[in-house]
Amino acid sequence: MEIFLFYAILIVLITNFVFERWLDYLNTTNWSSILPPELKGVYSEEKYQKSFEYEKATFGFTLVTESLGFVNFLLIFAFGGFGWLDGIIRSEISNPIHVTIFFFAIIGLISEIVSMPFKWYDTFVIEAKFGFNKTTNRVFIIDQIKGLIIGAIIGGIILYLIVWIYLISGNLFSLYALAVIAFFSVFFSMFYSSIIVPLFNKQTLLAEGDLKTAIQEFSNKAGFLLDNIYVIDGSKRSTKANAYFTGLGSKKRIVLYDTLISELETPEIVAVLAHEIGHYKKHHLYSGLFFSLLSTGLMLYVFSLVSDYPAFAKVLGSDVPGFHLSIISFGILYSPLSLVFGLGLNYLSKRNEYQADRFASENHKEDHLAAALKKLSINNLSNLTPHPAYVFFHYSHPTLLQRLKNLSETK
Repeated sequence: MEIFLFYAILIVLITNFVFERWLDYLNTTNWSSILPPELKGVYSEEKYQKSFEYEKATFGFTLVTESLGFVNFLLIFAFGGFGWLDGIIRSEISNPIHVTIFFFAIIGLISEIVSMPFKWYDTFVIEAKFGFNKTTNRVFIIDQIKGLIIGAIIGGIILYLIVWIYLISGNLFSLYALAVIAFFSVFFSMFYSSIIVPLFNKQTLLAEGDLKTAIQEFSNKAGFLLDNIYVIDGSKRSTKANAYFTGLGSKKRIVLYDTLISELETPEIVAVLAHEIGHYKKHHLYSGLFFSLLSTGLMLYVFSLVSDYPAFAKVLGSDVPGFHLSIISFGILYSPLSLVFGLGLNYLSKRNEYQADRFASENHKEDHLAAALKKLSINNLSNLTPHPAYVFFHYSHPTLLQRLKNLSETK
């Protein structure tokens, strides 16, 4: 049975990798160094050529990093590396919760160390070459250290609770584990911007002026009470612009990147905020959270049915079953079903984006939102002609041309 499971995992790993590279290849077939007719009036020849070069650079970099990661994981799996590490930890630690925490902590630390040079190259070579990077080596290193510490603390707490529940709850594991995940999901939805973000970026309340007045006037018109409008110093690290809505209930806030404010006109910024407010008015935050937890709950339930299967550990090179070994084997085998749920969540997200765009169009002006979307796509060198298959499997947002068409039909 272990042999069957070994080859099943191997087939899933290879199939996933080949499928992803096939999607990447399909995406390249839509590349063209000549400005397509449908993009005239959106991109200038110069900007389009730059976006074309940016896509080629990021594609090549992704191909190298993904291939190296795949080969490394395949070798570790094939030669029992996970079982070897498990044996070393068990020789020093007997508590099963501590074994799991140390196991994933060591893997996570090694993964961070190995990926660090690639992150640095992406930031200081590729992003810098195309005029995006504004960070320094010092800020980059501090960010990595902070991220590692925060991930270790939060991940360690969640993992400790889930493994503890796994050991004591029996058949009710999936329900209790889902409750823990739901709690942290809601907690960070409410407090992420006020607890985690300040560790990396400075957020300040939007100053009095024409922009704040225009935003407040629109909020009142749309029946949306909003006092928390913050500006984040995104230009500290990148020239890319963004805005996002976060929080629930009284903790909701809208965050504008300073780069967004510098690139867009006031009516265009209001249109972007109208889109974000549309997500809230249409209850997209709640529906997205619900369906995400639903898919997580199903995964936990299926895992609870098979987690005690000894072959999950043996196929990774260990004779001693453990939560951490079972979750690795199960996670690989579950990935095809996870892909299906991911497609469902992507469909829901795209539908929500269309609805938020319509809300902004109906309550503000579709021309202002269209102009904002064009500027953001151009300045971020977005790929405006991705292959439909790539969009179907990977995009959680519609493409720019799809959104412009939707706005035109709404008008």
